[in-house]
Amino acid sequence: MHRVAAFKRSLPELRAAFAAIDGEIARALDAGAAVPEVAWRAIEEGRAAAGLPDLIRARGCVVIRGVFDRAQAEDWDAEIGAYLAANDADARSRAARPGRWGDGPPQMYSIYWSRPQVAARQSERLAAVRAWLNRLWRAGGAFDPERECTYADRIRRRTPGDATLGLGPHIDGGTTGRWLDPVQRKTYRAVFAGNPLGFDPFDAAGRAAPGGEDANACAMFRTWQGWTALTAQGPGDGTLQVLPVARAIAWVLLRALLPDVAAESLAGAETGKALWITPDWHAPVLRGLVPIPPVAPGDTVWWHPDLVHAVEPRHNGRAPSNVMYIAATPDCPRNRAHLAPQFAAFRDGRSPPDFPGDDLETEFAGRAGPAMLSALGRQQMGLG
Repeated sequence: MHRVAAFKRSLPELRAAFAAIDGEIARALDAGAAVPEVAWRAIEEGRAAAGLPDLIRARGCVVIRGVFDRAQAEDWDAEIGAYLAANDADARSRAARPGRWGDGPPQMYSIYWSRPQVAARQSERLAAVRAWLNRLWRAGGAFDPERECTYADRIRRRTPGDATLGLGPHIDGGTTGRWLDPVQRKTYRAVFAGNPLGFDPFDAAGRAAPGGEDANACAMFRTWQGWTALTAQGPGDGTLQVLPVARAIAWVLLRALLPDVAAESLAGAETGKALWITPDWHAPVLRGLVPIPPVAPGDTVWWHPDLVHAVEPRHNGRAPSNVMYIAATPDCPRNRAHLAPQFAAFRDGRSPPDFPGDDLETEFAGRAGPAMLSALGRQQMGLG
């Protein structure tokens, strides 16, 4: 029997369960679910609203403002631009990916080891932000919310008028594995048992365990995907859109199990790819997709690893939309296993293990190296 069909046959009747989660999601969208916003200083000084943690858990995303000083973020943006120009990164990027960017400049650079990226990742302030966000989870011993592992990621420098970097609504971190892989499936056990309203997106059970199949996009466990703004940007500027309902993943999982979906199908999910959320199967939830609010340089944006998100198809603004991708990847066995090969890539200027081997920075002048690591940076890199 086909593997998907066999899995479906093993489940209880789920139409009532789907109706329950469908009603909850519809009510959230009708109420106008929006992206929560808070200043980091308000959190740091204990002035944030008492209900903020529960609101963030419900929405699965948050903008935390003022994590870095605006001047610092703008200086980093300029320094990255100079680093790219000095090392002819546009030409090297085009050679690595012929035809990818049309006639315009690259919009996403396979750059991981610029000095600003390393400085931001090992920032004490960012460590405090990520620890606060990690404490919103029920870790249950799966990870240490107070300690972070480095996860090196790229930079986005999207220019006005660009239409090459759009990305449709999707969920990272696995596709068919969410249904079929025993390791990933443990996370969603309440959903598949017919109790989607009892599913807690912030229960870490099963998420931090090593192994598992089909964990596309990121080998590490990200409690929060995220980026740091280097320029001002907002709706229409070719930036992020989110579906701010954390439990929408339960709707997506159950939708694929309804009788109108072929026995061998999971509503378009394909192994090894992002989990695409499409009008064919998921139209009722797609109406909730909203752009992030305007952000300033130094603000940070965070979203749950199960959250539906997208990138606007075109940059219709007047200024560049630049970010450094920096996620929250707490200390746990799964994440520690990634650190040694990542450090070797850092030392040599190669692309990290999760990413295509473009290795653009091996000969770049001005690249950061191990000597730049602070004590916190060394700890986060697994060096003690």
